[in-house]
Amino acid sequence: MAKDQAAPDAKIDLATYAAERGVKYFMISFTDLFGGQRAKLVPAAAIADMQDDGAGFAGFATWLDLTPAHPDMLAVPDPSSVIQLPWQPDVAWVAADCVMEGKPVEQAPRNVLKRLIAEAAEEGLHVKTGIEAEFFLLTPEGDKISDPFDTAAKPCYDQQAVMRRYDVVREVGDYMLDLGWKPYQTDHEDANGQFEMNWEFDDVLKIADQHSFFKFMVKSVAEKHGYRATFMPKPIEGLTGNGCHAHISVWDAPGDAAKVNVFAGEGEGQTGEVGLSERGKHFLGGIMKHASALAAITNPTVNSYKRINAPRTMSGATWAPNTVTWTGNNRTHMVRVPGPGRFELRLPDGAVNPYLLQAVIIAAGLSGIHSKADPGKRHDIDMYAEGHKVRGAPKLPLNMLDAIREYDKDKELKKMMGEEFSSSYIKMKKQEWNSFVTHFSRWEREHTLDI
Repeated sequence: MAKDQAAPDAKIDLATYAAERGVKYFMISFTDLFGGQRAKLVPAAAIADMQDDGAGFAGFATWLDLTPAHPDMLAVPDPSSVIQLPWQPDVAWVAADCVMEGKPVEQAPRNVLKRLIAEAAEEGLHVKTGIEAEFFLLTPEGDKISDPFDTAAKPCYDQQAVMRRYDVVREVGDYMLDLGWKPYQTDHEDANGQFEMNWEFDDVLKIADQHSFFKFMVKSVAEKHGYRATFMPKPIEGLTGNGCHAHISVWDAPGDAAKVNVFAGEGEGQTGEVGLSERGKHFLGGIMKHASALAAITNPTVNSYKRINAPRTMSGATWAPNTVTWTGNNRTHMVRVPGPGRFELRLPDGAVNPYLLQAVIIAAGLSGIHSKADPGKRHDIDMYAEGHKVRGAPKLPLNMLDAIREYDKDKELKKMMGEEFSSSYIKMKKQEWNSFVTHFSRWEREHTLDI
């Protein structure tokens, strides 16, 4: 039986944790710039030293902007994040912070997020988010959906299809319940073979750790059942892609101490349109102001732009934005405000780095508050049918290179995210783009061989 995830402020001795719960190994894990999860298995007998000093890694061997000449990078576990694997209870996963020669590795995504959390806290702002993580269950080869009977033209909420994969989603759902995440719904999503699982919103660091673990857990459970889970933005041509929408609010204190939703107004004037306070409106203004650059983080792969700029899918809609617009309770825009005190950012996709997603939300939002940014005109039209009527709203980038260029031009956002991080991220993403464009593709052979 899985045990509850530790409270963020709990002081946990990992050796004692292991002895009390029968844990034999700890998986000390960090996430690199490209969202890759890296880990070392450490025997419980050795965890005491590792808790203090960290596990050693060669940073160059991961997607970090480091060289073989750099000294060891140490991944120092954060005991408050420890989770006993529900499907392998003799192993516990623990998120780690990357350190080199006694200093935080500034480009490491969890470090970027923690710095921005601290900056927001200095202003009395504590960001909470809930995410909607979508994924496909494919065959082991990854080339087709796992359920041959899942063929409906409008498969969203299909109860027969969700029950045919009940063993997988029930197992993941049970684990989330055991972990104390308070999951509240699971559904078959808008594409054949696609699912979404939701759990309660919380402080951004806790959600980022949970998001990271969730991806690991879903993939592990899917493999156990003979399937392959993918969070790839557009894994199947013609079908709706994997989003990772974020519901954002800001509070007066972290965790259970939070009493006042800063976005809902409590003593501040509301906009009157959708029930956002002045600071909520400015936070949203920051998201809108930096949206094109934001895409480099929220939509980080070549494949991401096959979701954002997709033609109409088999179900009739892509459910992804391609224009920088906001609205009330209307799912055809980049941002919707479904009710007072929060808004939903619909831009991120399944490939987003769990830590950088939360970091860039804070960075753009704080920027908006500092500059008292105006989110611009609210649009309530159906953007899929009438988007051509909107004049002057920026279009989101057409491809990853355009997004990286937008990010590189956005000096304010780069500074908020950290100059060292930004420089490394841009450098490595440009290398990734160059690798893509120099790849000789099947499309080229099929379309240009006889020219």
